[in-house]
Amino acid sequence: MIETDALIVGAGPVGLFQVFELGLLEIGAHVVDSLPQPGGQCIELYPDKPIYDIPGLPATSGRELVDRLLQQIAPFQAPLHLDQEVSLLQRRPDGRFDVATRRGLQFIAKTVFIAGGVGAFQPKPLRVEGLAAFEGTQLHYRVDDPARFAGRHVVVVGGGDSALQWANHLAETGPQAAASVTLLHRRDAFQAEPAAIDRMRALCEAQRLQFAAGQVSGIEVTDGRLTAIKVLGGDGVTRVMPLDELLVFFGLSPRLGPIADWGLALERKQLVVDTEKFETSEPGIFAVGDVVTYPGKKKLILCGFHEATLAAFGAVRHVFPDKAVHLQYTTTSPRLHQLLGVETPGHDDEH
Repeated sequence: MIETDALIVGAGPVGLFQVFELGLLEIGAHVVDSLPQPGGQCIELYPDKPIYDIPGLPATSGRELVDRLLQQIAPFQAPLHLDQEVSLLQRRPDGRFDVATRRGLQFIAKTVFIAGGVGAFQPKPLRVEGLAAFEGTQLHYRVDDPARFAGRHVVVVGGGDSALQWANHLAETGPQAAASVTLLHRRDAFQAEPAAIDRMRALCEAQRLQFAAGQVSGIEVTDGRLTAIKVLGGDGVTRVMPLDELLVFFGLSPRLGPIADWGLALERKQLVVDTEKFETSEPGIFAVGDVVTYPGKKKLILCGFHEATLAAFGAVRHVFPDKAVHLQYTTTSPRLHQLLGVETPGHDDEH
């Protein structure tokens, strides 16, 4: 059982910045996220595409922004509990909250901050009878350890960036190269970066990667193991494609998930908050970022940063009920410099 001042549900940019704003107010936080790495949509959907509307950064990428935020919150040493989807949230008799994840983590939190973006991202599954039984063993919707595919016969299904990037990577020579890699997509047209498509075609020319057009229509199982998939081609013929491992990249689908069952006021699958402290209909539970709605709401990262600031100040009365809240500036406050681990710069007394 982990006790904390604040539990942040969501490790996207706004959830990470929430750690920073809470830390400045000396509110300790833990962070949980359903994805296996921090960054939320920035990492899952556009890690290398440019972002132009972050104040002070004329241009950055999703990956760089997340790296900078992780560096910024490092002084507060907030533990990140990744690949953990929150399944339970309920109030305790003492006013705090019991929070549990599907994988067994349990928290007692004085406050909860929901920064879940548009919801918990889940891979879109390949729906073929009997295939789900092999998820996590031979069927994979994400790659945690590329080395596990070394020397294996791999089929990658999909036509987006993730499918092509992993097909290309596993087909490359080197210690992590697969024995064979086949990229399977319904047609010979892709929704991926041109460089990835060019690289894929070059690997096919070099006979280090194969491409097949078609759709998975069935599977073959021998002695409890997935040994092949059945592929329906555009010519109407079904062919058998042997394999050891099947990687599927159909994209991610956000869903509100258990949040919808926590008894919080909702409007069009978004959490209703006040705009003074971004508290939900349940005192002590705050929400920030794309998961919230209020008059004039704009789904922008920079707006989420503003929301996280006000939510942190709103939480003080729950965490430190007898403490007066004073606005301090990171430029001049020796206490904030101490929290951030930086030296207090000299300043002109006339100013």
